[in-house]
Amino acid sequence: MSRGLGVLGWQVVEHPMPGGWPHPAPADYAALTGLLDGLADGSLVLIDGLIALCSPALAEQATRLRLVVLVHMLLTEGDSHGLGSAVEGSVLSSALGVITTSHWTKNQVVARYGLPPEHVSVVEPGADVAAVADGTASGGALLCVAAVTEAKGYDVLLHALVSISALDWTCRCAGALDLEKNFTENLRRQAVAGGIASRVQFLGALASTELAAEHASADVLVLASRGETYGMVVAEALARGIPVIATSVGGVPEALGTGSRAPGLLVPSNDPVALAAALRAWLGDAALRARLRSAARESRQTVGEWGSAAATFSEALGRLATRAPARNRF
Repeated sequence: MSRGLGVLGWQVVEHPMPGGWPHPAPADYAALTGLLDGLADGSLVLIDGLIALCSPALAEQATRLRLVVLVHMLLTEGDSHGLGSAVEGSVLSSALGVITTSHWTKNQVVARYGLPPEHVSVVEPGADVAAVADGTASGGALLCVAAVTEAKGYDVLLHALVSISALDWTCRCAGALDLEKNFTENLRRQAVAGGIASRVQFLGALASTELAAEHASADVLVLASRGETYGMVVAEALARGIPVIATSVGGVPEALGTGSRAPGLLVPSNDPVALAAALRAWLGDAALRARLRSAARESRQTVGEWGSAAATFSEALGRLATRAPARNRF
């Protein structure tokens, strides 16, 4: 996105913020404050929501800086996808504007914090269109692309896979393994106990070329998340003509599309029985596989690329850039 904005004439300066965001240490807060203090009054600052939504000092910074918050992941509080803290509300309300990655997320922040809808813009992420994945006749090459965390529903996925162990499938899981180590170890034990350990491979975080190879050999993307603000991995699968079986949470239906020609199947979250039924239908019905593959290849033609996303982002920033910092708006 930074490169795309640069092409469109924006002068973009990136400021990496190391640390444990969205669970920062005191030193991480201090580094953020020092960075913002060094910016000139009136600077237009786009700040990642993983940093912004847990940083109470940002509301004060909004009195001299033109802050725009990019909300691409809602922070957890009491459920798997909930906003709700006073910090989040204060930051979003004081910001110049908010950019979200889905209409679902926009509706959440508007409803929870009473933000003016015109101050919240939606910019769906882009996806690089790639060669169509051929798929296999049986449809048994399952791919899950998600960090190995409880929020991504891997325990639900394994439960579903155990219940269809009599069918012919393998499942390759691409995503970081070190974010919730105890959970990851429990998953490995779950797979052994269910007799599917040899058929489920945890690959860890992959480089782009490695992930491209996984997509190329996959039949279907499976995503059992308990919450998603958009579903980047869904768009990336569709960009390769790969159908999707996913939970109907957050912005996933937007990323997948709905209707009679939807390129996948949606199931309720936290429901391994429903997920297993969808997987069983996919594996057992050649006509269904053919229909979903055809729909996925049609969707590939409509997936937004990064250049288009950058243009929409630029328009949103342009509208917000005319507004003054908080101290001049009240």
